[in-house]
Amino acid sequence: MSEKRNNKKLLGVLAVLFVVLSIASAIIMPVVSVPNAVKTVFISIIVLGLITLIVGFVWSKRNPTEKKVKRGILLSLLSLGVVIVMVFNGAVDYFNVAINQYLTKPQIDDEALEQVTNDSRELVERIEDEGIVLLENKENALPLDTSDEREKNVNVFGQASVQIVYGGSGSGAGDEEQNISLQQGLENAGFTVNKELTDIYEENKPEKEETDIFSLDGGDYTLSQPPEEAFTDEVKADAETFSDVALIVLSRSGGEGGDLPFETGEFGGSDDRHYLEVSEAEEDMIDMVTSMDFEKVVVVINSSNAMELGFLDNPGIDGAIVIGGPGATGNNSVGKVLAGDVNPSGRLVNIYAYDVTTSPAFYNAGDFKYSNTEHEGADDEPDTHTFLNYNEGIYVGYRYYETRYVDNETGEMDEEAYREAVQYPFGYGLSYTDFSQEIVDYQESNDLITVDIEVTNNGTQPGKEVVQLYYTPPYEIGGIEKSHVNLAAFDKTSMLEPGESETITLELAVEDMASYDAETEQAYVLDQGTYGIKLMNNSHDVIDQREYELSNKIVYNEENKRDSDFVVATNQFDDTKGDLTYVSRADWEGTLPTERTADKEATEEIIAAMEDLSVEDNPDDEPIVFAKNDLTLEDVVGLDYDDPKWGELLEQLSIEDMTLLIGYGGYGTQAIESIGKPATEELDGPAGINGIFSGVNGVQYVSEVVVASTWNMELAEQMGEYLANEALVYHITGIYGPAMNIHRTPFSGRNFEYYSEDPFISGKIGAAVVKGTNDQGVYTFIKHYALNDQETNRLGVATWANEQSIREIYLKAFELPVKEGGTTAMMSSFNRFGTKWAGAHEGLLKDVLRDEWGFRGVVITDFDGYEYMVPDQAIRGGTDLMLTPMGDEPTAKSKDTNTGQQAMREASHNILYTIANSKALEVNEKPYPWWIVLLSMADLLLLALLTLGFRKIATGKRRKTAN
Repeated sequence: MSEKRNNKKLLGVLAVLFVVLSIASAIIMPVVSVPNAVKTVFISIIVLGLITLIVGFVWSKRNPTEKKVKRGILLSLLSLGVVIVMVFNGAVDYFNVAINQYLTKPQIDDEALEQVTNDSRELVERIEDEGIVLLENKENALPLDTSDEREKNVNVFGQASVQIVYGGSGSGAGDEEQNISLQQGLENAGFTVNKELTDIYEENKPEKEETDIFSLDGGDYTLSQPPEEAFTDEVKADAETFSDVALIVLSRSGGEGGDLPFETGEFGGSDDRHYLEVSEAEEDMIDMVTSMDFEKVVVVINSSNAMELGFLDNPGIDGAIVIGGPGATGNNSVGKVLAGDVNPSGRLVNIYAYDVTTSPAFYNAGDFKYSNTEHEGADDEPDTHTFLNYNEGIYVGYRYYETRYVDNETGEMDEEAYREAVQYPFGYGLSYTDFSQEIVDYQESNDLITVDIEVTNNGTQPGKEVVQLYYTPPYEIGGIEKSHVNLAAFDKTSMLEPGESETITLELAVEDMASYDAETEQAYVLDQGTYGIKLMNNSHDVIDQREYELSNKIVYNEENKRDSDFVVATNQFDDTKGDLTYVSRADWEGTLPTERTADKEATEEIIAAMEDLSVEDNPDDEPIVFAKNDLTLEDVVGLDYDDPKWGELLEQLSIEDMTLLIGYGGYGTQAIESIGKPATEELDGPAGINGIFSGVNGVQYVSEVVVASTWNMELAEQMGEYLANEALVYHITGIYGPAMNIHRTPFSGRNFEYYSEDPFISGKIGAAVVKGTNDQGVYTFIKHYALNDQETNRLGVATWANEQSIREIYLKAFELPVKEGGTTAMMSSFNRFGTKWAGAHEGLLKDVLRDEWGFRGVVITDFDGYEYMVPDQAIRGGTDLMLTPMGDEPTAKSKDTNTGQQAMREASHNILYTIANSKALEVNEKPYPWWIVLLSMADLLLLALLTLGFRKIATGKRRKTAN
């Protein structure tokens, strides 16, 4: 009897255990940051398991003999096992891409991996060589003389010296374990570092805050310095004895999911200083170092975000360099630049203001809510709709500062006011040698301006020089808004020896000087008048110039489209303009914001539009045709997008095939047996291969800011090539990158992942990376298309901007990689254009991207897991692939309607076109997933055991009846 009671108790304990787990899950799961699909699976297992145990318990109660109780226990446990495996089978449908990446690894050629790894590490260093910007070099303090013991030995100050920010966090992060530290980089260049100082910083190093793509809270913003008592008189005296040189290192980080803080109290700073100012502790450290007996004090700025650097004007500071995010080996470059083995040739790709909050965009960046829109949001948590106002229009970065202080009638600059606002112009950078530049030939036609510039090294050191061409358009007060200067073309010389010259030829298409008139012509327009064609040292300082006269206004309309467009560009974003007052140079005082935007109530129309998840069908759409044409994906490789054979191949795809292809696109695409399409793998890669689920990590590249700061498109193309070579070794054929959004303000947490505040250099550098990658057979999902220029409230934020700024600033960076780089893949963004999600915006994804620019290929969503990202809306609006490892299928509204099926077929065409024009068919041969075999065996075993259990119980009943 005691054993029977124990067995009954066991059943009771198991039942209670599952009740407790069910209650715990109901309490815990809503606040745990995991996808809803995981919660559903977890709760289903608990609830169904509880039901099976109760069934077993009831069976035992009704059949109280010892054997029947044991059978009840066995039946309950077997039932529970089957339920778990069946639910897990369902979860596999959600997570099979991620599971496959993690558990099923292709065979890697170790020799090839070693080669591409070494190549990439060497290239990272070369990019950093040319991406470091020399900001200050008072009295030629740099380079340091490593033949002199007093300069070969260096003191390195600053907590950041042992906590270098190599890149950023989130999708653009990288594996930092094999990275060269700053101390290693200095020693590799021949310096000896004061170990006593390094040890002090190591001992006081705060624990690094772990951040990842799922935390959605940006970077580690900790600001700290060792306590004052750590630097005793003895320590300072030893440092002065050790060397005549002090380096001061300042770092700023950033990451996906959050922007840089406007107040830093919780991070070790203070709430009256923002993150891009030096903190009080840093200021005290700088004062300590500059008051000590050092001949040279050099500041190393380790930040991809433009900081406020007014303290560099301090006479105690002798030199300063910006190193950005140096990646795996870039700290070697820091050592080489300081030692003079490399002559710095980087130029800034952001303007550096004394006060970054003077930019008009600052007032409209951050957390702004529609206060009357509380609702249930992601993960069933309370949420509120949010908005962003791009009131500044086209006046972003240098376009604001270089225009704000110009007299509209005379064109004269108020130099005093400008110099009070701007410390370093866009395009600024110094060298260890002296260059001269001169326009030696100037040719123009109706379509093209060609400028030959002779560059001469007049100094004593070999070096490279950046050549920058800008244009100044005619401006009429009250007319189309125009920046006073606009970057138009650039290039970089080869290494020039002292006394050597090189002629650089730059070309400017006349149509590229057109401004977009969204109000009157609803087209690009070249106004009549004089266009200044300016050879400049940076966005402010003119070296030489010519004039281009346009006698008649040119409108690029239906009768006269731009040569670079496939169809005429006309208004597509009228609904995105909103009711804002946009900044105008005709009335700075009346239009510039003077205080930060406040929360406000949304209109009923805005609320209804933001919450509208419906889809509409076109009753005139014809049904799609299905056929067996015996084609495979290999049969259409290299064919034109409109080749009839594509139509025949697409007819072979069933609704189930298309559902699998479209709805399960997280970090790869599914195998489709009907057309011989293999599964593909696609990973993050703005700064190197970064496999969130697969665990694959390539070499960490420099931050994109550094790549742009080289002003070297050849290096950018090489980066794309080398990145692709790494990807192919890992059997990866798609990369989520490069990222093309704009440094609208210096506070974006993801500025490290974006190139610049300027769309032209962003687009040119991005196009070069794309070309290098695509030429190797790897497709690049340039991202995030578009207006995703801050991380705060990025999920579904209503972004309001006028069409001119959308086209001239925010889309231009994407336009060039499409037209010049030839990208066949694009990632849309989380935000809305006005009230319409970017991933379902037909004007953005079809009219502009495909029709105007001629894009052919796949558009994928950003990480899909939010209610407003509706697959049915997406495929109708121009998206093709849902980026989710959990699966997000088009519903019956698409599967069972002509309109939906037509959209699914078009999306499938776009996906397959991109894959067919890559090396996917060559490299994505993967072994059969062994875990599926084990799962199938477990299914069969448990089902067999359960069948035997039921049979035994049933047999026992029959025997009892017979007796």
